[in-house]
Amino acid sequence: LGGPDPLDYISMYRSTGCPAQDIQEHWHYVSFGLSDLYGDNRVHEFTGADGPSGFGFELTFRLKREMGETAPPTWPAELMQGLARYVFQSENTFCSGDHVSWHSPLDNSESRIQHMLLTEDPQMHPIQTPFGSVSFLQIVGVCTEELQAAQQWNGQGILELMRGVRVAGGPWLITDMRRGETIFDIDPHLQERVDQGIETEGSNLSGVSAKCVWDDLSRPPEDEEDSRSICIGSQPRRLSDKDTEQIRETLRKGLEFNSKAALPPITSQRQSHERPQSRKDSLESESSAAIVPHELVRTRQLESVHLKFNQESGTLLPLCLRGRLLHGRHFTYKSINGDTAITFVSTGVEGAFATEEHPYAAHGPWLQILLTEEFVEQMLGDLQELNTREEV
Repeated sequence: LGGPDPLDYISMYRSTGCPAQDIQEHWHYVSFGLSDLYGDNRVHEFTGADGPSGFGFELTFRLKREMGETAPPTWPAELMQGLARYVFQSENTFCSGDHVSWHSPLDNSESRIQHMLLTEDPQMHPIQTPFGSVSFLQIVGVCTEELQAAQQWNGQGILELMRGVRVAGGPWLITDMRRGETIFDIDPHLQERVDQGIETEGSNLSGVSAKCVWDDLSRPPEDEEDSRSICIGSQPRRLSDKDTEQIRETLRKGLEFNSKAALPPITSQRQSHERPQSRKDSLESESSAAIVPHELVRTRQLESVHLKFNQESGTLLPLCLRGRLLHGRHFTYKSINGDTAITFVSTGVEGAFATEEHPYAAHGPWLQILLTEEFVEQMLGDLQELNTREEV
């Protein structure tokens, strides 16, 4: 409420655990402020008790209590404020199974615990409040190797493996910042389960925030308003709210195991919410400049494109190809520096505006690239050296 921190407060509790279940003593942290605490629109828009309260969730964290500690460490509160700040600024929400690439020890020590996975808190179940529903997402600290396994397979699978390893968290997934071994060091057989999961299920990571740009090599930009200025101009074009929501929906849909992969269709802002409109109808309606609002951008087919990624984003290309496209899914890179978005789609994805006839298509700064299975296999061969960052 006017201060620098997005969360109103964070409660810290000492939990005795549950010796009968081999759950060790720990500190339990719970945030307040991502959900609507007031219902008067001062922080969150109140939309009624039937929907989510605020962002619909709060964060929790369980930290192993060290011998002799009489008060909870305060650094987890700073960590939770940082995550909450990201949510408020980006309006992107978290859900169970998500991962956060932090690239630094969570407590600013020399710990190997440098990233996070998110899951349902084992004790705090979803509740209904006068201002809407609230779920509780627990932060779980993980090593780099565990994060990479979650990316290549899925976060829930890795969390389930960690529940079976006491020193890695146990049933309540308690973070131990002094843990020096990964679950794969502790039990090498767990890597086989991950490899099998990747082979049979692919990855459920549908996209990442990244440093990325793309350029249309088919022709030079016509003017500064050309959507390709996202790569070569100083003032990137802004995505409309509709396009932004479509990309967010793309990322959300990829976190679910659906029988058929599908991208959200491009829909005209003039359409009625009660009458669903086909992608074909929508594109036809947007093609007439006389009736289309200025913010709607015509989808363009491109002959060739140039993609640029930073190192971390580039190392995820094999995951995108092997874990997503070869399983009939899609994968999106969303720029952290602007509205650029690059979505790779396979031939089995419905609702894409890239087709086999026109595999490169752009809707404003959102580029879609359709890759056939044969071309994916060829790219995987070319990208073999990106499998591990040390080889780059």
